[in-house]
Amino acid sequence: MTVARLGSVKEAAKALNVSEPAVSGAVGALRREFGDALYVRAGGVIELTPGGRQLARAAGEILGLADDTRRSVGEAHPALRVAATPSFAEFAAGPLLHAFKQHHRQIDVELQVARRRELADLMADRRVDIVLGPPVASTTTGPEIEAEPFLRYGLVVVAAPRHTLAGSRGVAPAALVGTPWLLGPFEADSDTDTGAFLARQSIAGARTRAYPNFAAALAQTAAGRGVTLAVAHTIRDELDRGALVELDVRGTPITGLWYVSVLPPEHRTPSVDALREFVATPEAAKAMLARAGGVPAERFVQMGRWS
Repeated sequence: MTVARLGSVKEAAKALNVSEPAVSGAVGALRREFGDALYVRAGGVIELTPGGRQLARAAGEILGLADDTRRSVGEAHPALRVAATPSFAEFAAGPLLHAFKQHHRQIDVELQVARRRELADLMADRRVDIVLGPPVASTTTGPEIEAEPFLRYGLVVVAAPRHTLAGSRGVAPAALVGTPWLLGPFEADSDTDTGAFLARQSIAGARTRAYPNFAAALAQTAAGRGVTLAVAHTIRDELDRGALVELDVRGTPITGLWYVSVLPPEHRTPSVDALREFVATPEAAKAMLARAGGVPAERFVQMGRWS
């Protein structure tokens, strides 16, 4: 399954902390047992055969079942393993999971922070039970993943009050190309909202500075060291007291949706379904928006379920 997921015997060996001959030997044994090549090399990469895809899917289900069994037998109250991107983890996960625990005190919750590009593999390998943040797409070798939106957010460009473009209308993004962009962890990745925006504006990586958390990036922005894209409702207090100003940049606000991603029903535990249902409730929305500086929750769109 690791060879299929990573598309490389060499990378699989690194991930499994074994030698390449050990991986090749194990795959060779499977080829003989199933009478199938499992994969072929095409253009320098591994391409799974139909039998290889089926085996990888089955292997994922077997490993997932084994993990579920270990957890259910070995622990009276197995922890609910939640993964989230850094932005969701910092801005919403804490109050959301705290509110959830008020109704489900018997469920222990473990939060893991991961880059967006890592989320699909975490679910396919059954290392997490549920993902909060961007939608997770199904992998070719793993089970189908169900992603449902539950909250809309907006990203705005903010700067210190004395910024030269403060108060200007219809600022062209090109006017900020030479400005330092102060980012939270992994926000320069092209699969994030911020990374995609910077790429569209041809803002070079040399003009970005990453910080260990978003609070640090906002503090440096307020100190006049650059600009940043911030989740609008999380900085309402700073805007109201004048610590930050929103720049009227064309193409912003950038709207997005937060999703809850889970495996199919046959692979879910009652704890997963409990959190999946909770995130779509008004109580969950209120908890996540509590840091919005008193802005009413109706200012934001809570997404219902897709039928």
